[in-house]
Amino acid sequence: MMIAAFTATLIFLALLTFFSLYRAYSGPSAADRVVAINVLTTKIAMLIVLLSMITGQEIFVDVALIYAMMGFIATICVSKYIEKGKLF
Repeated sequence: MMIAAFTATLIFLALLTFFSLYRAYSGPSAADRVVAINVLTTKIAMLIVLLSMITGQEIFVDVALIYAMMGFIATICVSKYIEKGKLF
């Protein structure tokens, strides 16, 4: 029963990912695009965790944590670049 719920959630999140892709492509401002990409990386990390739970391979959780951390750092760097025009 739990596998079916995880699979349904995985499909639902995969469908919602396309809305974030659309917002990242057509966002009216750079800040909207940054937020959409941040949401996209969070959803992908959750998809990796759900896939890990469905397949029973716990190593994917480590991959999802690293991916989420890289997405967070990329969001911070891009936001700083948009605000100040330089990273350092």
